[in-house]
Amino acid sequence: MRRILPSLFFAVKTIRTHKARTALALLGVVIGVFAVVVVTSLGEGVKGFVLGQVESFGSNLIQVEVKIPNTTSLSSENATSRAQGAQITTLTVKDSEAIGKLSNVAAVYAGTIGQERATYDSIGKRISLFGTGAAVAEVDSNLKLSSGRFFTQDEDASLSQVAVLGSDTKETFFGSSEAVGEMITLKGEKYRVIGILEPRGAVAFLNFDTFTYVPVQTLQKKLLGVDYVQFISVKMEDPGREIETVADIVALLRKRHDIDTPDKDDFSVTSTKEAQETFSDVLGSLSILLLALTAISLVVGGVGIMNVMYVSVSERTSEIGLRKAVGATSKSILQQFLFEALIITLLGGVIGIVLGVLLTIALSFIFASLGFPLPLSFSFRSFLIGAGFSAAVGIIFGLAPAYRAAKLSPMEALRRD
Repeated sequence: MRRILPSLFFAVKTIRTHKARTALALLGVVIGVFAVVVVTSLGEGVKGFVLGQVESFGSNLIQVEVKIPNTTSLSSENATSRAQGAQITTLTVKDSEAIGKLSNVAAVYAGTIGQERATYDSIGKRISLFGTGAAVAEVDSNLKLSSGRFFTQDEDASLSQVAVLGSDTKETFFGSSEAVGEMITLKGEKYRVIGILEPRGAVAFLNFDTFTYVPVQTLQKKLLGVDYVQFISVKMEDPGREIETVADIVALLRKRHDIDTPDKDDFSVTSTKEAQETFSDVLGSLSILLLALTAISLVVGGVGIMNVMYVSVSERTSEIGLRKAVGATSKSILQQFLFEALIITLLGGVIGIVLGVLLTIALSFIFASLGFPLPLSFSFRSFLIGAGFSAAVGIIFGLAPAYRAAKLSPMEALRRD
């Protein structure tokens, strides 16, 4: 310790003496650590938000969705083809009825989404229509009525023209007036409002309060003119039999769709648990990629420190020679310059971490005010990453200048003066 303290003392003294040079070296590290901390907090926040949104639907759900054959449900090929207008028309209400007969299925409904202009008196607006089976409220436990009722299975089968309004849609057409029992017009036909939903807000970036629920077969045949659905939602009786139930649904649909190999599947079957694991892996990989890209700024800051330290060695050649002439060892000179680099980077790391925490808090308030309550927080992991990166930069980029200073001979250093 006695041998280290003099080197540490000289390092601190030099840093305090050359404030402008220290500030320039600090800047790159501060920016780099700040970016690392913010990206880490954002990555964890987005991951927590997405997984929370998926979990909010329930841990005992299975989702069946259409997909392009010879692709995976999350592949770019499937997404691109769907975005370009490719339609899979093989998933039907009959499929949902067959799934409902499986042993571990408590409830099931088929669904599809569309849009249509709705009018009431002099008010007209294009609204989002959510066609579902009558069991939707049983499958989606977050769907609550503030007044009225949901449509029945008989109303779905008979193509009844009834509707359940989301809270925002009700407010748009009826304001504070009673809406249940009133009639709205869709595609020139009258639809009776039989229920109003409680406010639910945005889930998975979809505002459910703007949806209008209608019987799925009514939406198919009277409004969209189709005979297929986009998805089927399944509620399990026993979540512990998830793997078995998914396998049963896959086998059933392959048989009904005459599919003999998995590559030809025109559907995907995903449980809530599997969806969470998939999103967790994807978002984790994305966070690592962003962190790696952000770390480049720290490398740039490290190069700046190395250049400043090289300049410092050149300017202090005579000082190094004098210290060696009076007994300083190469090791003590090496320690002094390494301490300088470490102190600068750790100080920059502390400043970057503090700024990152402040921005993280500010972003939390901003996102909350916009209706996206991302759970942003400064975690211990963010602190370790920020401090670890700054310390590593100090050691790696401070070593070469420190080694150069340590290797100077006293006579050569004094002669340069």
